[in-house]
Amino acid sequence: MSERLQPGDTAPAFTLPDADGNEVSLADHKGRKVIVYFYPAALTPGCTKQACDFTDNLDLLTGAGYDVIGVSPDEPAKLAKFREKENLKVTLVGDPDKKVLDAYGAFGEKKNYGKTYMGVIRSTIVVDEEGKVERALYNVRATGHVAKIIKDLGV
Repeated sequence: MSERLQPGDTAPAFTLPDADGNEVSLADHKGRKVIVYFYPAALTPGCTKQACDFTDNLDLLTGAGYDVIGVSPDEPAKLAKFREKENLKVTLVGDPDKKVLDAYGAFGEKKNYGKTYMGVIRSTIVVDEEGKVERALYNVRATGHVAKIIKDLGV
């Protein structure tokens, strides 16, 4: 497990396939702020709630200069199904080998009902226009998280 990112760190570069198999790179968003959020799995209740919250607030966020990218270990086909089923507007990318999840400190040891296992740590990283980490939030809750980000960012 890699170290968690801190404000001021350079956000790790990435290029991952989106729901349509097109490559999406963090570098494509240079000059804009990017909210990169990491979630465990498409088509699960908490992740659906979070993705729908981002979709519902996407116009507000993009209007304030923020792009939103959701990252999970899912394959593009599952992401496409998720997007269609929930009518999602956020960009979803897949990281099946978990290299980007690991680079962002969003994959590691988790505990649930007394069991320890490796998994995706629900996290949100806000990257500024220069590619630096502005905020790094780990172990966030799916519900209410988007509203908190909007409030914290002053959007």
